[in-house]
Amino acid sequence: MEPLTEALKLLRRYAEIEAARRQPGGIRVIEERELFELQAHLERIPVAARAVMEASRLLHRTVDTLTVEDIEKVEGGVH
Repeated sequence: MEPLTEALKLLRRYAEIEAARRQPGGIRVIEERELFELQAHLERIPVAARAVMEASRLLHRTVDTLTVEDIEKVEGGVH
């Protein structure tokens, strides 16, 4: 999997778990562990993860609404 696609997928899952954490009842321990695993995996692809977060910030959109094409457009305009 391409790093950008992988980072987007991981950040979407991270956001999903974080949203569940805020709901009544919270999340289970397994999901809490998954957050740490996702974070560790994202640390192995920092450039792609930063590109996703930067696109989210610049486009004023949440990560779960972004596509790889959106991120590539922003990257093209940043350089």
